[in-house]
Amino acid sequence: MKNPSFKTALLLVIAFALGTSCKNKAEKKQTADMATETTVDNEEMYRPNFHFTPKKGWMNDPNGLFYYNGYYHLYFQHNPDDNKWGPMHWGHATSTDLITWKEQPIALYPDELGTIFSGSAVVDIDNTTGFSQKEKTPVVAMYTNHDMEAEKAGKIVDEVQSIAYSLDEGLTFTKYEGNPVVKNPGIPDFRDPKVDWDEERGQWVMVLAAGQEIKFYASKDLKDWELLSVFGEGIGNHDGVWECPDLFPLPVKGTDEQKWVLLVSINPGGPNTGSATQYFIGDFDGKTFKIDESFQKELEKEHRFWVDFGRDNYAGVTWSNARTADGSKLFIGWMSNWLYANVVPTEQWRSANTIARELSLIKGDDTYRLVSLPVKQLKNYRGKKVADTDISIAGKTVLTTTQTISLSQTEINFEIPNASIGKYTFSLSNSKGDALKFGYDTIENKFFVDRGQSGQTGFSEKFSDRIAKAPRLSNAKNWTGKIILDKTSIELFYDDGQTVMTEIFFPNAPFESLSLESDTDTFTLNKLEIHQLNFN
Repeated sequence: MKNPSFKTALLLVIAFALGTSCKNKAEKKQTADMATETTVDNEEMYRPNFHFTPKKGWMNDPNGLFYYNGYYHLYFQHNPDDNKWGPMHWGHATSTDLITWKEQPIALYPDELGTIFSGSAVVDIDNTTGFSQKEKTPVVAMYTNHDMEAEKAGKIVDEVQSIAYSLDEGLTFTKYEGNPVVKNPGIPDFRDPKVDWDEERGQWVMVLAAGQEIKFYASKDLKDWELLSVFGEGIGNHDGVWECPDLFPLPVKGTDEQKWVLLVSINPGGPNTGSATQYFIGDFDGKTFKIDESFQKELEKEHRFWVDFGRDNYAGVTWSNARTADGSKLFIGWMSNWLYANVVPTEQWRSANTIARELSLIKGDDTYRLVSLPVKQLKNYRGKKVADTDISIAGKTVLTTTQTISLSQTEINFEIPNASIGKYTFSLSNSKGDALKFGYDTIENKFFVDRGQSGQTGFSEKFSDRIAKAPRLSNAKNWTGKIILDKTSIELFYDDGQTVMTEIFFPNAPFESLSLESDTDTFTLNKLEIHQLNFN
């Protein structure tokens, strides 16, 4: 995926005159050491406890997700030499449970065709490519080569699709000598191939973003590709470039139905400005994706079909070769927004991923909806627990503080009965006067996140220029929620994942207190469970 604001990374080198005295040199060294120490302190204050971040450098889109022999593989858009978007590589991390990640050496480097933009990876179990050697199963990565020199020269044809294969389960790759395998037909934004095996028809299927459309391709060997169809004209949000598509079938919970889901990230054009990921529900016959009629009808009324309504979940895709026992797909997104991603207040590294999530499909009164919840493996990290029931809330009521349990590696579950009058506001706060507020406005029937006073916000006027809002999609009388808190992020899963919001923040000190209040009468909090999550 392309950064909309940066074409190349700029390196500014300032040389100081030589010849200062030994005393001045010593003073400068002491000052530099102090500055380094301060920077490290700040870096560690904002580095997440359990969301994946690179040790250093820049990260954006998750790429090449696959599962094989007990390991989940996560590749990612990576600039190892700067904390801003620049020449893209594929960084790499692995996990056995989708929660704890180990960073691996860089997997793919830029080459003569260009830098390495987003893409996917598959396990070629049947050796359709012929890449297997000594009975080793090939892992094949498909990615976009972006030609920075062609772009500088003003050429349109600067993105092509290439493949590389690995015979050591994704640790190292050999680039295919016949690259590119899909040439550019003259489209400026032609990228982010997502490939998976179509079992029913015995073919590889690829979805590829092309301007504001999605192109569907098929192949028998991952080398020769045939264009099948195009989707997108006049459907969904077109306020920005379409990127990072994904296509997969899901069972509809509680039925014998199966539907296909098409994810499409867009930048700009999100429900709270900036970047976000929309989705479409329909059917795929091996050639064409046809949107479901009931889904299209609701989409035309109001576009409420977003994977996440928060400002900080973009370019998310799913793991290949991996499903849960109930058929859900495993998903992860980039936890930032192109409006401010390059300027958030970290220096050694930039950006984290969301928590890995399970995507499933439900059918409501009107149409189908995609729901998401944290992967079940997160429960294995639960430690100390604070729980209570039937809590009377009168005015601003403190629910817990850090004297009792951590608020920077935490899972919170709650239920409020008959949430139908007024505005309910949770607040995370600290002694510095910072506060992150989130909750539910029953008059608007919308959830909200207000990070205007959450700490450092001045690095971008777009970071806190509005209160993020999301529609409540459930008709249930009781309001339930699951909150995942890290040092600098909150992930809100309301009504069993029907409405999800993800937001990052940068407090001047760790949050110390969680409170709840309503602007109307006293009410009851049916259930409150707070779990400290332990990762040591």
